[in-house]
Amino acid sequence: MKKLKDLKIGSYFTLKEIENPKAEQVYIRGEYDRSSKSFSCEKFSDTNSERFFRSDKEVFTDFIF
Repeated sequence: MKKLKDLKIGSYFTLKEIENPKAEQVYIRGEYDRSSKSFSCEKFSDTNSERFFRSDKEVFTDFIF
């Protein structure tokens, strides 16, 4: 488990601990948005699906994709 702020731009992560996630469950970390004080993240399967997460959000990166 890592914090979102510790990941590099373009890193893959999931919100739950899943060993073999589906494409819909994987997010890509994007840029930091100063106005909302959060990171822009989009789903791997749908780049038009954007969500904003706080920098201290705990995410999972140890999975096989």
